[in-house]
Amino acid sequence: MADLEKEPILQQSDASADIRKLRSKKAPELPILERRNWLIHLHYIRKDYETCKAIIKEQLQETQGMCEYAVYVQALIFRLEGKIQESFELFQTCAILNPQNVDNLKQVARSLYLLGKHKAAIEVYSEAAKLNEKDWEISHNLGVCFMHLKNFEKAKVHLNCALQSSKHDLTFVVFGKLYLLEGNTEGAVEIYKKAVEYSPENAELLTTLGLLYLQLGVYQKAFEHLGNALTYNPNNYKAILAAGSMMQSHNDYDVALSKYRIAAHAIPESPPLWNNIGMCFFGKKKYVAAISCLKRASYLAPFDWKILYNLGLVHLTMQQYASAFHFLSAAINIHSKMGELYMLLAVALTNLEDPGNAKRSYDQAVNLDQSNPLINLNYSILMYNQGDRKGALYQYQQMEKKVNRLKESSSSLEFDPELVDMAQKIGAALQVGENLVWTKPGKNTKTKHRAALPGSKLTLNQQPLGSNQALGQAMSSAAGYSKTIHLSADGCLTRVQKPPSLPLEPESTAEDMNRKQTPR
Repeated sequence: MADLEKEPILQQSDASADIRKLRSKKAPELPILERRNWLIHLHYIRKDYETCKAIIKEQLQETQGMCEYAVYVQALIFRLEGKIQESFELFQTCAILNPQNVDNLKQVARSLYLLGKHKAAIEVYSEAAKLNEKDWEISHNLGVCFMHLKNFEKAKVHLNCALQSSKHDLTFVVFGKLYLLEGNTEGAVEIYKKAVEYSPENAELLTTLGLLYLQLGVYQKAFEHLGNALTYNPNNYKAILAAGSMMQSHNDYDVALSKYRIAAHAIPESPPLWNNIGMCFFGKKKYVAAISCLKRASYLAPFDWKILYNLGLVHLTMQQYASAFHFLSAAINIHSKMGELYMLLAVALTNLEDPGNAKRSYDQAVNLDQSNPLINLNYSILMYNQGDRKGALYQYQQMEKKVNRLKESSSSLEFDPELVDMAQKIGAALQVGENLVWTKPGKNTKTKHRAALPGSKLTLNQQPLGSNQALGQAMSSAAGYSKTIHLSADGCLTRVQKPPSLPLEPESTAEDMNRKQTPR
């Protein structure tokens, strides 16, 4: 019995001895090349880059530079520090150590792209694509490189491949930008519509789509998408700025200013924001406040011709013609292809008693803008006041031809009564035509002699015949994208021009900016 009782005790002692032997064994040593990879990764994701670089240095010394992961992370840190060339060289080392790793080739190509070597980047991306044909990132980046090389067709092919492999918001954004570079706003709208279907809660996509609808003049859909963007992100300053500009375009200046007040907390140094605030004050006839805001916008963006254009208009309104000449000249130096700028410059020169340069400015305006009859009307009035009846008659006839073309292209075109009245007065003074183009205003039409109603976009300080001092005022709005013809309250006809398509931030445009002169 005693022997039987001792047997299990011996078995238990043997088992405990085995456990002690297992515990006494150390963890297997990692290969020397990879021994500190976990520590490098830990410090890198914590953004403790100095400690990370110190560990990498030790690891590379032990491995004589053969640790691929350490070199890879060092290259990533160099890129974050802005050392693109050094980063590129390290990624090349990684590609040499492991040429079959697609990530190494992608990083080499990315470095070439950041260095502006797009053709070389395309070659490396093509080599990476051979190793992994279904990688959407490779196709996406190939499309971006071809876009920078202006090869839009190949860019579209690769971007389509990226979307077929895997849909990402970034690819939709680049595709939309590609269409905008081609000037195809409708195509960009279709791309962003697909993007919104895929990612309906992305406020940035909704905002950009709303801005594109603004450019096309589809205000209902623009307001809808901007509202959805604000629903998902109430602090989206781009949507706030665009919504405020739409209200500003409908002369609801107080509500627009309340929107801009919200946007100012997020982007206090935005030039379009201060430009729009300034033009809101301009609409409220607070000209000193308007100039103050526009000067701040000009300080933040000194090379934005739209802001300079607005400053010129406000100074013309206040009859500060020398200051108006200064800002309009600066705008022309930056954007020399807009006829209305030369027309307004001619107005300032006329009031500065320099008719010779005013005529040269009008000539340039006529050459640049073949569709705006207002330029010819003002030019005709200037020539009439200078005693050149033959030249005045020629400009008047050119104006009539332009108006006829406008009427043929748009059956719903309506002319402002004051514009009709002004054309009739100069026509009567020149003793030409009896309503060849214009129709007389109705009996109930009232001419505004001093100032337009507050609800009108333009105001007028109309002087007696011969004073040559009448001035139309204009409103600036980021929502003023329209292909239609607008007639201002001062009787000036103008075509609203579409600014360049830059959907990332709503830009304010100088819209309906006009100037009228009266004959002696």
